This record gives sequence, C-alpha cells and structure tokens, in this order.
Amino acid sequence: MKKGIHPENYRPVVFKDLSDESIVITKSTVNTRETITVDGVEYPLYKVEISSSSHPFYTGKMKLVDTAGRVDKFMSRYKNHRPAPQA
Repeated sequence: MKKGIHPENYRPVVFKDLSDESIVITKSTVNTRETITVDGVEYPLYKVEISSSSHPFYTGKMKLVDTAGRVDKFMSRYKNHRPAPQA
C-alpha cells in the first residue's frame, strides 16, 4: 500500500436518509457543515436522499421518491404528448 495517499482524519459521522429519516453512524472523512446529537453525543451530519434503508432494491417495495419535484415537472411538460404515428 502506498504511503501518504490515504486520509488521516477519519471520525464518526452520522449519515441521515432524508426519505425515511433513518440514520447510520460510521467513520468517514466527508466534510460537513451541520451537526446532530445522538444519544447525548454530537456528530457531524451528512444528509443523503436515499440509502439502503429506503432504496427499492433493498426494501423490496416500489416507492416513488421525488424530493426535487422532477416527476411533477415531467408530467406537466408531457401530459398532452401523443405518441408519433406508426408508418
């Protein structure tokens, strides 16, 4: 293994899934601006939109996760769209 290429600043970080509010505490070097208190201990907080606790592949449930309104924007743009005629 090469020396000097791996980060030295590993620390416990909370990763919070925004779709189902679950949290995971693990070591990471990710830069964060927010903090969260879990069991009386303050940790850096990193928010993710989807994780293994809410992803349909891992949960087996098909659920539409649309935090940015992309589906609504698509539906409003193409609601009157008709398929091209077959030649």
